[in-house]
Amino acid sequence: MQIKSIGIDLGKTTFHLVVLGAQSQVVMRKKFSRQQLLHYTANLPSCLMGMEAGVGSHFLGRALREQGHEVRLIPAQFVRPFVKSNKNDYCDAEAIAEAVERKNMRFVPIKTEDQLDLQAVHRVRERLVSRRTSVINQIRAFLLERGISFRKGPASLRRQMPEILENADEKLTARMRSLLDFLWQEWKHLKLQIESLSEDLEKIANSDAACVRLQQIPGVGPLVATAVVSAIGNGAAFHKGRQFAAWLGLVPRQWSTGGKPKLLGISQRGNPYLRKMFIHGARAAVLRVKREGSCLGRWMNGLETRAARNVVIVATANKLARISWAVLSSGNDYRPMHSSAVVCSS
Repeated sequence: MQIKSIGIDLGKTTFHLVVLGAQSQVVMRKKFSRQQLLHYTANLPSCLMGMEAGVGSHFLGRALREQGHEVRLIPAQFVRPFVKSNKNDYCDAEAIAEAVERKNMRFVPIKTEDQLDLQAVHRVRERLVSRRTSVINQIRAFLLERGISFRKGPASLRRQMPEILENADEKLTARMRSLLDFLWQEWKHLKLQIESLSEDLEKIANSDAACVRLQQIPGVGPLVATAVVSAIGNGAAFHKGRQFAAWLGLVPRQWSTGGKPKLLGISQRGNPYLRKMFIHGARAAVLRVKREGSCLGRWMNGLETRAARNVVIVATANKLARISWAVLSSGNDYRPMHSSAVVCSS
């Protein structure tokens, strides 16, 4: 049997496999468990295999690659146009097998275990941050119902929480005071957990060579550096920095027809967490970076004269993403250009 490509539709416990022959016709459909699938593929000659990028795809991709197969992960949105008729597991696997043959298809690099570990730390930290925000908002809502309000931001509320709980003059019932104390203890516990994970990320960033180089870029700290490395590794999936910035969604969304170009807001594609990290880093760079004698600072000054602050921040995030890709792909340190030595372009 001549095999041109194999498509695998992933599940929690079952995996559907479709084999396409030399003329791209379906020659076999099978359903396996994970162990059965690995045993079956181990007895196949080396061939092209495709899977949708998702949970479990990186583990299975590494396992199949160790067996000598060429494995490619495809974003789910690029597989959908190849699905014929109604959706089912075998149709999905057939669509994957057809999509993986395309020469101009975009693929997702298979992540290493270290990348997945680093990504897991970021996801746990992000969940804790979101949970802390929910606790703060709930405390604010309860106090506002009692006529007690605070300024924007958690700092003012955090300073006055002990006084609120101990002040008998505040019109709070015993039950509400007990509930607020429970939320206050949860807030402090979440704060300690977030700080612990942040310290772990800082240690990783200071020990990893790629993260150390990335932190030389203005606006890129330990969180941004480790998030970039966990997401794209050495940046080999992109041919240039503009592709990386476009994948992050830091470019205008295009809606053009009839030869009339129309650009909208940022597309917000790709990794939303990494995009948010770059925008936070860009905001810090716009507010705090020293601009005198810096090519980047001169570019920011020129942009601020003709664009709003948020536009400047997003444009800076785009530039930082492109610089980050260049540092990762080249393996060189960040070398800032000075306005006295070069004419900066806008």
